[in-house]
Amino acid sequence: MAGGKIKREKLQRGGRGGTAAASNSHFQGGIPFHKSKGQHILKNPLLVDSIIQKSGIKSTDIILEIGPGTGNLTKKLLEAGKSVIAVELDPRMVLELQRRFQGTPYSSRLKVIQGDVLKCDLPYFDICVANIPYQISSPLTFKLLSHRPLFRPPPKVDSSVVRIEPRKPLPPVNFKEWDGLVRICFNRKNKTLGSLFRQKTVLSLLEKNYKTLQALQLTPEGFSDDDKEMAMCVSALGDTLGDMNMDGDEGKDEEEDMEMDDGETKASDFKDKVLDVLKLGGFEDKRASKLSQADFMHLLSLFNKAGIHFS
Repeated sequence: MAGGKIKREKLQRGGRGGTAAASNSHFQGGIPFHKSKGQHILKNPLLVDSIIQKSGIKSTDIILEIGPGTGNLTKKLLEAGKSVIAVELDPRMVLELQRRFQGTPYSSRLKVIQGDVLKCDLPYFDICVANIPYQISSPLTFKLLSHRPLFRPPPKVDSSVVRIEPRKPLPPVNFKEWDGLVRICFNRKNKTLGSLFRQKTVLSLLEKNYKTLQALQLTPEGFSDDDKEMAMCVSALGDTLGDMNMDGDEGKDEEEDMEMDDGETKASDFKDKVLDVLKLGGFEDKRASKLSQADFMHLLSLFNKAGIHFS
């Protein structure tokens, strides 16, 4: 699909596959590979061919590859598409990749970018095909979605390939708002939403965003998209809430450290506003793990109508 596809072949590793060594590094051809960097080199040519076949690459496609390693998949991608943009974190692998294709007909169609794919700016591409480190699969997917703001996917998953394509028609939802909401709801997916939205951290960030947007709306000029971007983005909640214990969510909703102080009248008023939204939609006692996409879209709509935004 022009405009953005994501294809990922999930490889077996260790007990779940075969290219990983028992130690933290593995030597092949004199190059030590580090498991901590997700360096599990794809060696099986049949598996490489399978990835290419299932990717549906067109001869006109500009392909983004993440973590090309020594270039086994890269070579097949260059044969199948127009050009390849390879993003590699390890400078040793960058040199190995350049040496492998230097002086070949493929060299002019390969662009290598050294850096962290989660932090660097991505150029235009038509399709992403990669053997990615498992530990970055979720943040990478969100980055690719944000890279293409019109790309809203329903994932289709089988035992070996995850294929993500845009739903038609695209759901009428702001992706950054959606991301901010679900980050809160799935921080502890087995807690009730009423419990999650009583947390001081969540209320504080939502109230800050609420006040910022109110102030922008009161200005004579109104507010532009750039102004909105300057407002507090709740999508950043992942870093703030990530330190909280994610285990033990099956039991009771512990709210002892989540309640606002009685003396904080303004904060308490905003808390009541948030809880009123949950009660209005019947979500206060619901758990994120039990909600559908339609439920989350309805909840986001209720929050927005109350003037509460997540980006």
